[in-house]
Amino acid sequence: MRAMWRAVVAACGLLLLLNLPAFPAEPIKVGFSMAMTGAVAQNGKQLLLALNLWRDDVNAKGGLLGRPVELVFYDDQSNPSNVPGIYTKLINVDKVDLLLGPYATNMAAAAMPVIVENNKVTIGILAVSINRHFNYSKYFSMQPLGPEGVKAFSKGFFALAVEQKPKPQTVAILSADAEFARTSADGARENAAAEGFKIIYDKSYPPPTTDFAPTVRAIQAASPDIVFVAAYPPDTVGIVRAASEIGLKPKMFGGTLIGLLITPIKMQLGPILNGMVIMESFVQAATFSFPGVADVLKRYRAVAAGEKIDPLGYGFVPFGYAAGQVLAQAVEGTQSLDHNKLAEYMHSHKFQTVVGDIEYGADGEWTEARTVFTQFQNVMPNDLEQFANGKVQPILWPPQYKTGDMIYPFAAAQK
Repeated sequence: MRAMWRAVVAACGLLLLLNLPAFPAEPIKVGFSMAMTGAVAQNGKQLLLALNLWRDDVNAKGGLLGRPVELVFYDDQSNPSNVPGIYTKLINVDKVDLLLGPYATNMAAAAMPVIVENNKVTIGILAVSINRHFNYSKYFSMQPLGPEGVKAFSKGFFALAVEQKPKPQTVAILSADAEFARTSADGARENAAAEGFKIIYDKSYPPPTTDFAPTVRAIQAASPDIVFVAAYPPDTVGIVRAASEIGLKPKMFGGTLIGLLITPIKMQLGPILNGMVIMESFVQAATFSFPGVADVLKRYRAVAAGEKIDPLGYGFVPFGYAAGQVLAQAVEGTQSLDHNKLAEYMHSHKFQTVVGDIEYGADGEWTEARTVFTQFQNVMPNDLEQFANGKVQPILWPPQYKTGDMIYPFAAAQK
């Protein structure tokens, strides 16, 4: 009888064990730094929301390798000097399994020595051609520059200038004295020279600059036909306002003004943007309706509404989400967290993402460029919808994505 009861108790115990929920698997930790404060925080906050959406989507489908994904991140304060310490901590203290980022050229360049030393894979987010300095086989870019690297940031700008009649002849280049802007200006010099333009003004300014009136007056005194500017968000506002107040009217005006990718800044500046030609990496257009992107942006906007950040998210959110997609597809494709295997896979496979299909070259850049140049046209004050539907920013270049024609010269678009 006792033997029978022992068997019953054992069977009941087994049933209880079988019905208990399994202990959660150890999470796969994905580490990165992100600008939550400082000059590019508006963009960093968008990217963090995008990565949160990606993490939630992955976990809803069972995680990676049967394990949940956990994001481990720290605020780099938009300051490159903070970045090496953050990535050292992520690797050596937090023991993260995978890395992303950082976001932005300045921060990504600062992280690279630590990443290289530890032989880790990373996907730099919207960083400009930093691997040309390192030639590191485990660096991959989430920036659609393609094989031409730094020249892609201004190629379309000067290609459009060449098409105008009569062709403009002289160029002014203004850039912040920091990694991204210097890199963009380098490409502008190359493209200007290749197209036969004469550079008559070429200056940089320290990033803390707030008064751009003297600089804009100096450009005006040089009387260039074209003004190309490479600037960060706070600088963008100061430069555009100073140009408007002083009455700077070159035949063509624009460049890589990162602030003009941010909807609240577009709203703030309003009609004085008319005529400016800028580089964009992702825009609202039928030619950019890649699978899944509309759903990601819709969910982002639902969250962003209460966060005091960009309400639309076009310029940054798709790239944050896509960086996670590439990483996830590499992990699932290799069934591994081994960084050597991940890098080999990423160099040899195509990735399906919300920013379109991506393939990587030997330098970790996209094999096909997808940057575009748009122009602000007929912008009205206090109208968010005009930026949501893209009608006031037609794509001018390249031809395969074109949705409108350029208004030239700049003064004609300002009327």
